[in-house]
Amino acid sequence: MERILSYFPSLTARQRDQLAALDALYHEWNAKINVVSRRDIDNLYLHHVLHSLAIAQVLRFRAGTRVMDLGTGGGFPGIPLAILHPDSHFHLVDSIGKKLRVCDEVARAIGLDNITMRHGRAEAETLRFDFVVSRATMPLADLVRHAQRLVQTRRQQNALPNGLITLKGGELESEARPMRSRTTLFAVSDYFKEDYFATKQIVHVAL
Repeated sequence: MERILSYFPSLTARQRDQLAALDALYHEWNAKINVVSRRDIDNLYLHHVLHSLAIAQVLRFRAGTRVMDLGTGGGFPGIPLAILHPDSHFHLVDSIGKKLRVCDEVARAIGLDNITMRHGRAEAETLRFDFVVSRATMPLADLVRHAQRLVQTRRQQNALPNGLITLKGGELESEARPMRSRTTLFAVSDYFKEDYFATKQIVHVAL
């Protein structure tokens, strides 16, 4: 938690309390429903919460922005981003219902009221969004294919064009090459100094 406060010192008291509550909540729920690797749960803030918030270092969503978290799993990056952007709306989608149950229980416990959830596959989603975010749930080309249908481009109100923002690791040049004219890679290590982020990247694809 101290790391998050060092990178985001202007958090409100409510945001600090919401983020601080995540540790106990995820430990409790993860013992019942495995949404974070049990070997990794003690790294919740570094590997999951702070990693999710890397997106906010590239783009702070303006009020009224609609964001879909595709393949949210245990609520990452959607829940940390929703805490940081209380005036934006986040729609968490996953094909595994028990994971969404954990998301719902965590959101209720911390009073997070700017999220909705859908149990199902992205292909069944009928709503439209300004951005689709994801944590490397599938190859970049597949994420772009889903996002193209889900992102509406008529209303542009943020500092980056509407599109896909995904967190990925490793070598991404070959994945990004087919869409390089509309793709920007941001090294997470430019924002966070921890060794864990040395090979992590944020990928923005304008749609």
